[in-house]
Amino acid sequence: MFPAMGHAVATGSFLTLAMGLLDGLDAWAQFSFQRLRFDDLVGRRTSTGFGDVRLFARTAPLRALGVSTPLAIRAGVKIPVGDFDVGSNMIPLGDGQRDWELMLELGHSFYPAPTYVMGWIGYRWREEATEDATDFGDERFFYAAVGGEVGPIGYKAALEGWYGATPVFGGFESPGSKREMVRFNPSLLIPAGPGQIEVGVRWPLAGKNLPAGTDLVLGYFTRLGF
Repeated sequence: MFPAMGHAVATGSFLTLAMGLLDGLDAWAQFSFQRLRFDDLVGRRTSTGFGDVRLFARTAPLRALGVSTPLAIRAGVKIPVGDFDVGSNMIPLGDGQRDWELMLELGHSFYPAPTYVMGWIGYRWREEATEDATDFGDERFFYAAVGGEVGPIGYKAALEGWYGATPVFGGFESPGSKREMVRFNPSLLIPAGPGQIEVGVRWPLAGKNLPAGTDLVLGYFTRLGF
């Protein structure tokens, strides 16, 4: 709940590029552009611009040993982009600081049945925001999903969450400001041209100290040959 009967609407678009580099090694980059609208008793304010950039690399170390277990290690970094100086009642386009991530991924296909399960657990190291000496605290996170196909239509149901450490604001710890979130993300994948359209939602199930509402998700995935 925002003060002064505040209500926020955030709209974001994301472009994700993924590429296999070597056998057992791939990398990808994600770029975003976001628009925030915030209404309260004072009036309406908007914020539009580029969001954070995320870069990842993933490797399957057991493949080099001839082990077929679908285990992978992924590492990534979030790079802040744009101006993050916003008012106290605004939701910024990002936190204005760099994050480093390391996660362990595991998956399994039930072929010939058109069903799979996958998931990961990880840890996020969050640097201090240099503009205002804010440290939101490191985070533990997880993701688990089951998916498959029914005829030409694909489906996916995922559960994701993250749990933050005690943040520091202005040099003082604030245990009551720990950020947490658990969301349920069901979606359908519909064939369209050379790829698939994903239509889904993200429902917050639990959390604290984060603005949350039901998100609508619309995406398009395709392969490009090089």
